[in-house]
Amino acid sequence: MPETSLLSLQLDHLSELQSRYEVAMAEQGYDSLLIASGAAPYRYGDDQAWHFQGYGPFLHWTGLTGWEHCWLWLRPGCRPVVWLYEPVDFWHANPTLPEEPWQQAFDIRSRADAGAPALENPSRLAVIGDPDELGDISGDHNPAALLRALDETRVHKTAYEIACLAEANKQALVGHQAARDAFVEGESEFGISLAYQQATRQREADAPYHSIIGLNEHAGTLHYQYYDTRPTGRPRSLLIDAGVRYRGYCSDITRTTAGPGESRFAALVHAMETLQQRLCGMVAPGVDYVDIHRKAHQGVAALLSASGLVTGLDDSAMVEQGITRAFFPHGIGHFLGVQVHDVAGKPTPPPDDAPFLRLNRRLESGMVLTIEPGLYFIPSLLDPLLASPLGRHLDAGLLAELRGCGGIRIEDNLAVTESGAQNLTRNGAV
Repeated sequence: MPETSLLSLQLDHLSELQSRYEVAMAEQGYDSLLIASGAAPYRYGDDQAWHFQGYGPFLHWTGLTGWEHCWLWLRPGCRPVVWLYEPVDFWHANPTLPEEPWQQAFDIRSRADAGAPALENPSRLAVIGDPDELGDISGDHNPAALLRALDETRVHKTAYEIACLAEANKQALVGHQAARDAFVEGESEFGISLAYQQATRQREADAPYHSIIGLNEHAGTLHYQYYDTRPTGRPRSLLIDAGVRYRGYCSDITRTTAGPGESRFAALVHAMETLQQRLCGMVAPGVDYVDIHRKAHQGVAALLSASGLVTGLDDSAMVEQGITRAFFPHGIGHFLGVQVHDVAGKPTPPPDDAPFLRLNRRLESGMVLTIEPGLYFIPSLLDPLLASPLGRHLDAGLLAELRGCGGIRIEDNLAVTESGAQNLTRNGAV
């Protein structure tokens, strides 16, 4: 069982959620809200379902990631009601709830029916969740303005949420160390994945996202999704982007390791680590997150110049002419919470120079986010650049040597504090 202080923080968290939701509901004209946990859809033409992890607002309240066909009913001034789907079923086991204090804050009911519960005097009712699960339930389904308001309730994390995110980081770091050890021992991508799962004691299906484990050139595919089962002939690099889900909350950590004899690539990894830590140092209330992204491009330009990968251009010109975007094509990070890419990060469209940025807000205390700069050798981005007039500034021979290493990404999870930031990842080392 989690420590007593965490369980106490959860009670405070629920009290805060009650207040936030009551305000959001009142502002949107509702005095009753029914939230569906959701259920895993079945694969087309099959009788097997996809794995299920739950709908964000339901997890925000309960943390019950694997509970399907459950419902949460909220009303101002009333105890929340949770209906847990617990059928009499000889095919599958029902999950069990550990006895914890948070359950006393709810009216918890069990039901064998997967459909929506009958509500007593629902009044002005909103119903939110997967439309396929809502059916013909009375009330307003997924009203857009209310959904936006509820997304905002997740922007500023409570002390309980930050404690859960910190623990998710702590557990993931054990897995990252095991993955690094497996890489050094010559394991395949599949073997490294098994080492990570064994160390974290979490199945791949229950992790917050499919772990990215890329050896050599595979590290140059940003969301590389396959695992080779055979070791590489020459292990040049490992990029692992993997997290843990703890009580519904996600960690999202990336580390890159150079293989034996890869001194040039190892120097780039070290330089990227230095840049990443400088960017983490920028995280503080009042800072525009887009400014951190732009500072990352300036840092990448300086790294390209110092390494000799690009010559004959100053750092500003590299950024302005799009060279840095060929080496660092994604955004600097995103919000983090019960979803890996948590909600409400983009109240306005991202700027033209950062089309893939998932967060473009000014930072405030209580926000939790990632900082993840990268430097990649991606043929589909570099080949057109080499063939363009700008190609004369790139060292084609050096790029050819480094392509087999794929790329570098270093990612930490940070909580914005009143005076700066708490690095939830570095607090646990690695």
